[in-house]
Amino acid sequence: MRVQKFSLLAVAVAAGLSLTACGGSDSGSSGGSDSSASSAASGASDTQGSGTQSSPSQGSGGNGGSTGTGRNGGQTSGGHAATGAGRASGAGCTTAHLAFSTSGAMAEGELIVNMKNTGSANCTLHGFPGVDLKGKDGTVSASRSKLAAPVVTLQPGAETRFTLHYPPNNSGGSGVTFTQLVVTPPNETHSTVLQAGVNVPVTEGGPGITVDPVGTGK
Repeated sequence: MRVQKFSLLAVAVAAGLSLTACGGSDSGSSGGSDSSASSAASGASDTQGSGTQSSPSQGSGGNGGSTGTGRNGGQTSGGHAATGAGRASGAGCTTAHLAFSTSGAMAEGELIVNMKNTGSANCTLHGFPGVDLKGKDGTVSASRSKLAAPVVTLQPGAETRFTLHYPPNNSGGSGVTFTQLVVTPPNETHSTVLQAGVNVPVTEGGPGITVDPVGTGK
């Protein structure tokens, strides 16, 4: 009986040790699970943090893009607004982008000079043209009339004009004949030469030729 009791006691002790070992294993497994959960949470936090950092960068880029678009739009709009302002206030027509011609006026002693915009954009003329009359007897410069000068905006293909006034030769004599007009548009330095036939009487103090500003008259 003592031997059996001792054997049963040994079995009980062994069973207790086995349970203790199992409990330690479970505890270790639980600790590993907690560690994995902590790592996963930390990883998720890092991922969210990384996303938050990239978001302002994208927002900044978007804002930059938007600002850039605004600037480009502004330039396009400003550029159009600047061109519109130029058209209205003084982006001057150049001699190279104007076609010139002459035609007779309704009254005797008047010659109309036409100017057509041959460029691809609007341009503006404002003021008096320079007009020199040339012939075999010399050169005479036209004086300015007293008319006010309007601002004239020419669209591509549009035309304006000015009038040259001279005393017709009714004296019965040969007078003085000018065969060329050297025309310089307002605010320009380049001229163009037109063929003309202007005959004026010989008078003291000059022929009294005047020119109106661009855009006046019929």
